[in-house]
Amino acid sequence: MQFYATVGSNRLDEAMAFYEDLLGTIGWGKLFDNPGGGRFYGSVTDGMFAVVRPFDGEPATVGNGTMAGFWMASRGEVDAFHAKALALGGTDEGAPGDRGGGSYFAYFRDLDGNKLCAWTFAPA
Repeated sequence: MQFYATVGSNRLDEAMAFYEDLLGTIGWGKLFDNPGGGRFYGSVTDGMFAVVRPFDGEPATVGNGTMAGFWMASRGEVDAFHAKALALGGTDEGAPGDRGGGSYFAYFRDLDGNKLCAWTFAPA
């Protein structure tokens, strides 16, 4: 299964710099620029994530209940991804920790307030 998600931004230059640096920590780089504004990141084997200007031309808004998650191979990778997001100006929405059943999640918001998480199923 491949991952594909987009988030909107009203601060594209800052958002692209945020995601360039953050997603680089998991080996994802720029795939292509979106003709309408923004950028796609990822790999042809793992999926794509994009930060874009909304297609309808309206301001980007945060979806209530909307979240994209990035799978990590270990708890340490979850911790590092979460820490990197916060270091880049993201805000904490739930520190890394056990969420039951061997799951380990960390939650944060990007510069526009979009909610994201890093997760793994890796018992301690």
